[in-house]
Amino acid sequence: MPVERIPRIVIVGGGAGGLELATRLGGKLGRKKKAEVLLIDAARTHIWKPLLHQLAAGSYDSHAEEIEYLAQARWHHFRFRQGRMAGLDRNSKEVLLAPLLDDKGNEILPSQRIPYDTLVLAVGSQTNDFATPGVAEHAIQLDSPHAARRFHERLIDACLRAHSLPVAAGNGRMTVSIIGAGATGVELAAELHAAAQVLASFGLEHINPDHELKIVLVEAGDRILAALPERLSVAAAKELRKLAIEIHSNERVVEVNADGLKMASGKFIPSTLTVWAAGIKAPDLLKDIAGLESNRINQLVVENTLQTSRDPSIFAFGDCAACPASNGGWVPARAQAAHQQAHHAANNILRQLKGLPLLPFKFQDYGSLVSLANYSSVGTLMGSLARGSLFVEGQLAKVMYWSLHKQHQLALSGFTRTVLITLSEMLDRVHRPRIKLH
Repeated sequence: MPVERIPRIVIVGGGAGGLELATRLGGKLGRKKKAEVLLIDAARTHIWKPLLHQLAAGSYDSHAEEIEYLAQARWHHFRFRQGRMAGLDRNSKEVLLAPLLDDKGNEILPSQRIPYDTLVLAVGSQTNDFATPGVAEHAIQLDSPHAARRFHERLIDACLRAHSLPVAAGNGRMTVSIIGAGATGVELAAELHAAAQVLASFGLEHINPDHELKIVLVEAGDRILAALPERLSVAAAKELRKLAIEIHSNERVVEVNADGLKMASGKFIPSTLTVWAAGIKAPDLLKDIAGLESNRINQLVVENTLQTSRDPSIFAFGDCAACPASNGGWVPARAQAAHQQAHHAANNILRQLKGLPLLPFKFQDYGSLVSLANYSSVGTLMGSLARGSLFVEGQLAKVMYWSLHKQHQLALSGFTRTVLITLSEMLDRVHRPRIKLH
């Protein structure tokens, strides 16, 4: 008697949403052999994306909490395969993977075709440079752990170089320019100021964040954190100015070169290190992939069930998907949206396997929080706590920002492992430098 084949669910993208989905489906289906759950990602480990600004500044030791996909798969009853998606064959229901190469270009694994019954695309987003000249050559786009680590190495190198240079009258030793004053840019600016103070205490005393190091935020819009409530923007700008961080609003960068930034207004800002953090888009690969509908920033258009508009066997969510919101707009590309969609996608996939109708996704906005290093945090809470929204700042906001990270850890590791991870983080702070120095 032939053995009945169990369905195969393939998830491409091991970011916050994709890994949470694989973990949940592994527990619901993989453990009981009701389905095969396979996660595909180009990397071997997972880092929560909202922590990239800390990784770039060196204030976050990724190895203390970095999740290895193979270990997570073993513990939570799904499979992991390393690879980068190169295409999609909807007729044969196969995901095409590019050859996996080592750092010398040698082939580790050949190109592969991975069959699926249900496919979930959760490949996240990348920085959108809007085809601005010089960005690729002279700026770091802070959209991956690799980019964050590369920036940190350049930061340490620049600090060592600047430490040995004489200072011309009226000038600082180095300038870090951050293009884009959204949450990533604002958080990175504050984190760099705090990092510079620690670096000074380790012997680079001439890299003084109040005099010798200049941190510049450049924003094309009329205020920082333009996507968030104005009160939050005003509070964050006030805190940044206390740290002597320069804010240039209504300034559009038209070119980045080795010496600095050229603005549409004609202004030029000298820059030692430049970070581009303005705008996002889904990976270029998704643009009209296999005939699926996509928008101008490459996001796959999905129904409110999170199924793609032209193929009900393919789901997409998170930053790579354009999902309609109940208010007539679109679900924002934020970590809390991906977290909620991961839970909803898991429930709808379970319903689909049982032949039940799928449920519409309804995004619940719980507000926004922005971390300003160890100085402060600001944010708004929404929902049942207040009519409209409740503004929070200071220690309360810092605790709530920290709790968002813990919620992600709980979703991936459960209560006991999260407690152990937290204790490990506390112990690391005792015997490790506050800043990664290499």
